[in-house]
Amino acid sequence: MRTFGVEEELLIVDPTTGEPLALADALLSGHRMAADDAPDARSLETEDKTVYDDDEMGLSAELKLEQIETQTRPCLEYGVLLDQIRAGRTLADRAAQKNGARVAALATSPLASTSHTTPDPRYARMLERFGLTAQEQLTCGFHVHTYIESPEEGVAVLDRIRDKLAVLTALSANSPFWNGVPTGFESYRTQAWNRWPTSGPAGIYGTYPAYRRVVTRLLDSGVMLDEGMLYFDARLSRNHPTVEVRVADVCLRAEDAALIALLVRALVESASREWRDGVDPAPVPTVLLRMAAWQASSSGLSGELLDFGTFRPARAADVVRSLVDYLAPVLDEQGELAIVRQGVEDIIARGTGAAEQRRVRDRAMEGSPPEDLGLGAVVNHAVNITMRGAMDLSEVEAAPDLLRVRQS
Repeated sequence: MRTFGVEEELLIVDPTTGEPLALADALLSGHRMAADDAPDARSLETEDKTVYDDDEMGLSAELKLEQIETQTRPCLEYGVLLDQIRAGRTLADRAAQKNGARVAALATSPLASTSHTTPDPRYARMLERFGLTAQEQLTCGFHVHTYIESPEEGVAVLDRIRDKLAVLTALSANSPFWNGVPTGFESYRTQAWNRWPTSGPAGIYGTYPAYRRVVTRLLDSGVMLDEGMLYFDARLSRNHPTVEVRVADVCLRAEDAALIALLVRALVESASREWRDGVDPAPVPTVLLRMAAWQASSSGLSGELLDFGTFRPARAADVVRSLVDYLAPVLDEQGELAIVRQGVEDIIARGTGAAEQRRVRDRAMEGSPPEDLGLGAVVNHAVNITMRGAMDLSEVEAAPDLLRVRQS
């Protein structure tokens, strides 16, 4: 069974109004000072940022001061990963509360806000180079890292999972509001994120040297600042032997996040087996993948998706169940099929995070509409759901210290 780990980007919000607060530097400063007193504390310098990390999980800055990122350690089991996701949320929320704030697992801010760029030379260059795209990029994603044995295996996996990733966007959709208005999308984060020049689905590479040639040519174009800005839907980690899948919104519920991670790990394992068995990747044109991603972002699970086999419209619930059926041999072998089937049915029954946000807003708007059009209630609800199952950090089971997962 492959190790896997996740990164969650969370909004830092005012507990009264729900507005985003530019406090990431204060949260990290407090966490760093606390970690300095711990015997196993460490700070990890990467090309993109510094991760302040204790024995179980870490916190780090992102592009905007209104968000904070948590990282789990690599895990082998669903239960351990779920515990670590909850513990990471607890860690971030404790740091926020010390500064009069809370954290919320929302992929975009429901309330209008002027965001603030983290004071870092790299982020300053991004703001200068990419203008409004960087200025407005207050989005919170969910990234899953899964272990691979070699770069060659990693590229083979990228080639064989690309046609199925839009289903994960639909399942995780959790951003129906943007700057105080309904967007008409389930995952507007996907729309905002895809304004970056290298975001979205990629073509079939075939070999690791071919993958590196694509990366080199993109860097040689002079458009991107560095390799960290190659924002493909899925990519090879620069610092660790993992495939990183980046299409999901941050999920309201920790158990939904862990479910997405299980699906990603099963996708990686299934793709690797196909490669070893000589099964070629599906030759789906990248333009169709972009269409599938747009449709998933637009309707989530509320309407139709493009079926990953035919790329024709099909009922969203049927497409999601088809993905589970496709992954069933690996999931069953790993003892996770029942967990995944139940988790998927739970999301289908209650709706995505986006659907839940809209329901909360609609209830808040009943009778006399509030001044914030019910969006403050949305954020307050999200804070409560984000912290559901919050854990005593001392009770978190230590994950195997095999391969640390750290990536911007």
